[in-house]
Amino acid sequence: MTPINLDPRGGTTHAGAVPTSSLFDQLQPDGASPVPVTFNGTGALPSAFAVTELAAASIAGAAAEVAALAGAPWVTVDRRLASWWFLTTIRPHGWELPPVWDAVAGDYAAADGWIRLHTNAPHHRAAALAVLGVPAQRELVATAVADWTAAALEDAVVAAGGCAAAMRSLESWTVHPQGVAVAAEPLIDWSPADGSSRASGRSVDPARPLAGVRVLDLTRVLAGPVATRFLAGYGADVLRLDPPDWDEAVVVPEVTRGKRCARVDLRTADGRATFDALLAEADVLVHGYRSDALARLGLDAAHRRRVRPGLVDVALDAYGWTGPWSTRRGFDSLVQMSAGIAHEGQRVSGRDRPTPLPAQALDHATGYLMAAAAVRGLRAGTGGSARLSLARTALLLTGAARGSFDDTLLAASEADEEPTMERTPWGPAHRLRSPVTIPGVEAVWDRPATALGSSPPRW
Repeated sequence: MTPINLDPRGGTTHAGAVPTSSLFDQLQPDGASPVPVTFNGTGALPSAFAVTELAAASIAGAAAEVAALAGAPWVTVDRRLASWWFLTTIRPHGWELPPVWDAVAGDYAAADGWIRLHTNAPHHRAAALAVLGVPAQRELVATAVADWTAAALEDAVVAAGGCAAAMRSLESWTVHPQGVAVAAEPLIDWSPADGSSRASGRSVDPARPLAGVRVLDLTRVLAGPVATRFLAGYGADVLRLDPPDWDEAVVVPEVTRGKRCARVDLRTADGRATFDALLAEADVLVHGYRSDALARLGLDAAHRRRVRPGLVDVALDAYGWTGPWSTRRGFDSLVQMSAGIAHEGQRVSGRDRPTPLPAQALDHATGYLMAAAAVRGLRAGTGGSARLSLARTALLLTGAARGSFDDTLLAASEADEEPTMERTPWGPAHRLRSPVTIPGVEAVWDRPATALGSSPPRW
C-alpha cells in the first residue's frame, strides 16, 4: 500500500488512516509526538465519554515512544482493536475466566445517594462487612447500606481499611478538596534523574527495542500490569513480585502474559534484601502501592536511587499524589464514582443507577501512559521518575469531547485473533492481535500468561 501524507505536522501514514486526535496531542509532554501517529478503524464504545478515543490515544502514546526508541518512522493504531484491548484480549478455549466481581462488590443505594463497595480482596470485604455489621449476603448488605448516608459510610469503610466511594457529580468533584488537588497535578509528573545517575549505554535492537531491559513490576489490578504487559510485548524481561498471600484470579490470565511472576514479602528483612538485589540489576521499576507504602517499608525514592542509580522509576496511585486523599486506597471503579463519571453516565443515559464506563478505562489508559513514561525514561538514557494517578487520567477523559450511548463497535472475530494458540496453565486461549502497527517492530510475547508465584525471585 502506498503511504500518503495525512499528518498536518508532516510524515507518512497508511492510506485510509486519519490524523492524530486532539486527545492524543494532549498526552505529549513536549507538545508533539516523537513520531507521526495516525488512527484507523471505525466505531466506538457506547458511553457518555469518549472511551474509544482514550483507548486509541493512550495506546498510541506508548507505541510512539517504542517507535522512537526503535528508530521507526511512524505508528498507526486501530481504534476498534484498541477498544477491545480495553475490555479483554484473551479468548479461552474450553475453560472460563472467574467472575469479575465477588458476591458483595457493587453499587448500593444509601439514604441520600449511591455508594460503591469494592470487596474483591478478602481483607477489603471483611472491612466493609465489619462496618455494616452483616454477613456476606448481598440482600443484607443492601439493607444495611440504606441506613447510612453515602459520605458517612464511605468514611467509615475507608477508616476500617476497606475500599468504598460515594457517587459524586462532575461539579461536586471539581470543588472537592481532592478534585482541586488532582486538577493541579500534571498528567505525567516527570522528574529527570539527578547527577548521580549513570548512562545505560545499552544498544537497541530495532526489531525488539526493549530486549535486554529488566523491568521489576510491583503492581496489581490493573493499570500497572497493563503497563508491564505492553513492555513485555516489545522485548522487556518483566519480573512481577507479589506478596505471599495475594491473588487476583480474574485478571491474572489477562495481564501476566510475557512475564515471570514471583513472591517476595517486603514486610520482612529478607524480602527487602531480595528486593534490593533485584532492583540493583533492574532498568525500570513500576509500582502501584499507595503513595506512602514503600516509604513506610524503608524503600522510599531516595533509597531506590541509591540502590540503582539511573533507574527509571514509574509510580501509580489512585487518587493523586497531593491532597487529603493522596494515601487513600482506590480502584478504577471507585474513582469513576468519586470523579463524577458514573453520575454523568447516569444523567446522560437516563438510567436510575450509576452508569460507569463500558470498560475499566482509567486503569487501561493509565497503564499505557505508564508504559510511555517508562520508555521515555529509557530513551533519556540516564533514568528519572514519573508519577501518575487514575484520578488525573479521569480528569483527562472528562475534559475531552463527549461520547454517545448511540455509538456501536463491531464485535471482535476470529479474524482479529493471533493465529497461534497460547498455552496457559488454565488451558489454551487465543489473543486479540495488537492494535499497533510500527514498521519493522512487532509486539511478541515470549511467555504465556502464568500463575502468580510460579517463578523464583531472580533475573
